[in-house]
Parts: sequence; structure tokens; C-alpha cells
Amino acid sequence: MKILVVDDSKAMRMIVLRTLRQAGYGDHETKEAADGQLGLDVVHEWAPDVIISDWNMPNMNGLEFLQALKAEGFSGLFGFVTTEGSPKMKETAMEEGANFLITKPFTAQSFQTELGPTLNG
Repeated sequence: MKILVVDDSKAMRMIVLRTLRQAGYGDHETKEAADGQLGLDVVHEWAPDVIISDWNMPNMNGLEFLQALKAEGFSGLFGFVTTEGSPKMKETAMEEGANFLITKPFTAQSFQTELGPTLNG
């Protein structure tokens, strides 16, 4: 399975990748992008199965990224890893087609809970 991690913070991308390994998903292929626009470029050339994206990013934020993907017919799993996990934000994410929203700070357990059904299947 191919996993794309999209976040404007290189450090946060590294933390997400480390947490994926700690959660037992280290054998999946991964790529990174620094914002939604760059993420779209990776999607076009690499076709990931799962996208884990920050919400707040420059150029194209996570919600705009999700909307662009859905407009193009992306059918993979998409979720947010964000510092803001309000009920309204989660509702907006799900209405727009996100499959999950993981709030920072997160743990390997939170990744297993949200990603396990897909990555273990």
C-alpha cells in the first residue's frame, strides 16, 4: 500500500512517518509533500492508496486538497492529522469526504485505531 504524508512542516512529516512505523505500518511505501498543491502533483504521478494530510498549510490547505482530489475522482483513503480537532472541524472534514481526523498530539495507538481497518485489510 502507498501512503502519502502532506504537511508543510518537515519535522511533522517525519513524526507522522515514525508514528506509522511504530503503529506497525513501516512496510508500506511512503512519499511526502509540503502542501496540497505539491500533494496533488504526487497523487498524479504516484497514485497513493492513503493520504494523511495536515489541515493548515500554505498554497493549498488540506481541505482544498481534499476537495480537489474528490473533484478528480480520488477514491483512496484520506484523513487529516491536525492540531484542531473541534466537533465542527471533524464534521466539515467528514462532509467533504475525509475518512478520519487524528488530533495532534497523536500516538501509534490513534493511528492503529483510524488506519488499522484499511492498512491491515
